[in-house]
Amino acid sequence: MEREAMDLAAYAARARTGPCFVCGYVNGNPDYRHEAVYEDEDHVAFLDRWPTVPGKVLVAPKAHIEHVVRDVDEAAFTRLMLVVRKVALAVEAVFGPERTYLLSLGSRQGNAHVHWHIAGLPPGVPYERQQFHALMTENGVLPLAPEQSAEMARRLRAAIADAPLPGHGQRPGS
Repeated sequence: MEREAMDLAAYAARARTGPCFVCGYVNGNPDYRHEAVYEDEDHVAFLDRWPTVPGKVLVAPKAHIEHVVRDVDEAAFTRLMLVVRKVALAVEAVFGPERTYLLSLGSRQGNAHVHWHIAGLPPGVPYERQQFHALMTENGVLPLAPEQSAEMARRLRAAIADAPLPGHGQRPGS
């Protein structure tokens, strides 16, 4: 799928001066609607509104936390990383990427709420278009119709539901 240019200036302005996008999503603000992939008591996962690869997912704590290391204790960090892993395994099951990239981006200057990007690199992407190049919105975003995003989210939710329990190779009864 070919990428389209996005309005980077508008995106940067919203990220730097608008309300927190994760808190907006968690609080049900329709301006911050995303396709849900996973939710538990403390975390959310949803499709990126401006994906650069198919099935790009963001995972975040529901609480507004701005530093991924010093603002959470070890137990909370571990729980967050287990959610990241669970969702990344679903991305791999659904999209079959060559490599799965996991990044925590944002800063105090914009998109401050801690969130992890889970991006599966599709097989066959030329080396010079991999890694950061594959993730940068400056290189365009995938123009997905709402139905396409909804179907991706449905498939990811199903893969998460079918995933083995942590520490086990199979689900009970399989």
